[in-house]
Amino acid sequence: MEPVTIASGKGRVFLMPAGFIHLLWQTDVSIEEADAEAAMAAVNEVAQGGEYPLLVDMATTESVSRGARAVFSIPCAATRIALLGTSPVDRVLANFFLQVHIPPCPTRFFTSRHEALNWLLHENGNS
Repeated sequence: MEPVTIASGKGRVFLMPAGFIHLLWQTDVSIEEADAEAAMAAVNEVAQGGEYPLLVDMATTESVSRGARAVFSIPCAATRIALLGTSPVDRVLANFFLQVHIPPCPTRFFTSRHEALNWLLHENGNS
């Protein structure tokens, strides 16, 4: 399946051959509620009724609004979510989300793509 561009144009969603969905946000984007809704719709579209682990590449995301964080708490096609970032700001955004909202499935923050994919694809489901 071809990648799906999020309706707001702030990111793209891919179904990867390895069996996971990759949500890739553009650099320096501020994610608002409508962006989050569009992203989750794109994830569900790519999943085509299935369920998959989800890698969210949030490196260099500038901000995530309160409304967007609430949307990310709603279940979607993701069976588990790895949040991938590179900066202390990414870690703060992810940790704030994880402390304030109950994720819809096991969710963890990583700075290593390898560790994120290992957790998504090879762990036994424990968070």
